[in-house]
Amino acid sequence: MNKVILMGRLTKAPEIKFLQDDNKTAMARYTMIF
Repeated sequence: MNKVILMGRLTKAPEIKFLQDDNKTAMARYTMIF
């Protein structure tokens, strides 16, 4: 039997950008890592 242990986060650092028309609104994108 093989055993796999995964630890830590499954995503990269989020990409955060602010919308052009309103500096109060931020959008974050999370990407899965495989």
